[in-house]
Amino acid sequence: MLLWINGPFGGGKTQTAYEIQRRLPGSVVCDPEHAGFGLRRMLPPELRGDFQDLTTWRQGVVEVLDLALTKHDGVVIAPMTVTNSGYFAETVGRLGELGQDVRHFTLLAQRETVMKRLRERGFGHLLQFVGGKNAGLGRETWAVQQLDHCLERLREPEFAEHLWTDDSTVPKTADRIAVLAGLRLRPNNEGALRTRLRQARIGLRHIRFD
Repeated sequence: MLLWINGPFGGGKTQTAYEIQRRLPGSVVCDPEHAGFGLRRMLPPELRGDFQDLTTWRQGVVEVLDLALTKHDGVVIAPMTVTNSGYFAETVGRLGELGQDVRHFTLLAQRETVMKRLRERGFGHLLQFVGGKNAGLGRETWAVQQLDHCLERLREPEFAEHLWTDDSTVPKTADRIAVLAGLRLRPNNEGALRTRLRQARIGLRHIRFD
């Protein structure tokens, strides 16, 4: 089974993916963004745009996820924002056409909630302390620029199942996805401090400087 977790940038996709992986034995996170940034880095700076526009990325994601789903004995989790209907059909839709069991979920939240999460992502807390409440958003500029478009597009019926997360924690969102997908997660026995530290580590590992 593939759990494709969609949503706006900063909407909690990666944190939710790793929460499910932590509590679902045998599951793995296969992040399509890694392939995208690898392809992007191959190009001269002046040619670097949205890697989703590259046919190579869309085809490669399908090939790699299809291989993982076929050969790996466990659930595969892919956290990735896709708002373009055509690209969605070429990736999520194509995997379904290949016979894979694809469960797609879109995490949604109000704009203010996502903006708050973007400020807190990675080094956000430290930068806010040093530079004020708007500090730390420099490397999130692209995500902010795309936010309104993402929220508008992802509310469309084609991107269901929709899960609103404004009042939900990451573990609770993971629980909701598991129930909808017919999966059983281990109980979440982690304390609040340990959860914050683990999520901070995940956030730091996924900071992009290019």
